[in-house]
Amino acid sequence: MRLLERMRKEWFMVGIVLAIAGAKLEPSIGVDGGPLKPEITVSYIAVATIFFNSGLSLKTEELTSALVHIRLHLFIQIFTLAFFPAAMWLFLQLLSITPINEWLLKGLQTVGCMPPPVSSAVILTKAVGGNEAAAIFNSAFGSFLGIVITPLLLLLFLGSSSSVPFTSIFSQLSVTVVVPLIIGQIVRRYIKDWLERTKPPFGAISSSVLLMIIYTTFCGTFSNPNIDLDKFSLVVILFIIFSIQLGFMLLTFIFSTRNNSGFTPADTVAIIFCSTHKSLTLGIPMLKIVFAGHEHLSLISVPLLIYHPVQILLGSVLVPTIKSWMVSRQKGVKLTRPDV
Repeated sequence: MRLLERMRKEWFMVGIVLAIAGAKLEPSIGVDGGPLKPEITVSYIAVATIFFNSGLSLKTEELTSALVHIRLHLFIQIFTLAFFPAAMWLFLQLLSITPINEWLLKGLQTVGCMPPPVSSAVILTKAVGGNEAAAIFNSAFGSFLGIVITPLLLLLFLGSSSSVPFTSIFSQLSVTVVVPLIIGQIVRRYIKDWLERTKPPFGAISSSVLLMIIYTTFCGTFSNPNIDLDKFSLVVILFIIFSIQLGFMLLTFIFSTRNNSGFTPADTVAIIFCSTHKSLTLGIPMLKIVFAGHEHLSLISVPLLIYHPVQILLGSVLVPTIKSWMVSRQKGVKLTRPDV
């Protein structure tokens, strides 16, 4: 299963490249009013499909055992949805005086506002041997919180960039995000045994729909002659994203390993991944809603599209190192016990 998940993620990254290349070759297919009719098929049907799929796949009934770790959950959610976007905003005030493309900088802010992903943080936590139950809980709970908090954060930090009224945004969020998610959870209650037995390819379905959203988003970009993305800005943004990811992973490690933190080594592993990873599956549809009709939507989306593979790459590379640290720390804890 772990190998299949890894292969799916690799093919998804290839799919992102092909989707952007396809949009570059023939943007007229995916623009508003084009053959794909993205103003209907993407804005409503595709987004609703992703969140209905999330509702079906989220195993919320298995999260009750993790509820008792209140301090751990508070740390992860506050870091993810408060500290991260605030720190990003302060950092971008410094970068605003540089020649980096302003819409890519706004895209970095949207990365900070995103909720945690449903899968990657859990998979990496499990690979290390960390607190998997806490990772599952915070990924699922963070996704639910993100439905409300992420649009509010986007409007707080980038409100002037949105061409859609506040009430219209939340009306569409209700129709395409909240309602499908709730329906998915209700349906899951009745077909849970069948889902556990057949294990439908939820990840592949969401990834396929997401590629369609990415394709139509970039069709809008390449059909607009006024948009120009310089290579310097793109390379700098890539370097910044690597630095942010590593810096925040180190920061969460330092905070969670203090003597009075109260977190176990397994908790620290879940904190490192859940606090710093951001959801592409939930993020792109939300950007599509909040910035509907905005001519620079695709540029705003670029940092999130980069952040997604970076977090998986860095996480995978660091798994052996983090696992070695966790095992040695756990052995040290056992040796210091009086009864050992």
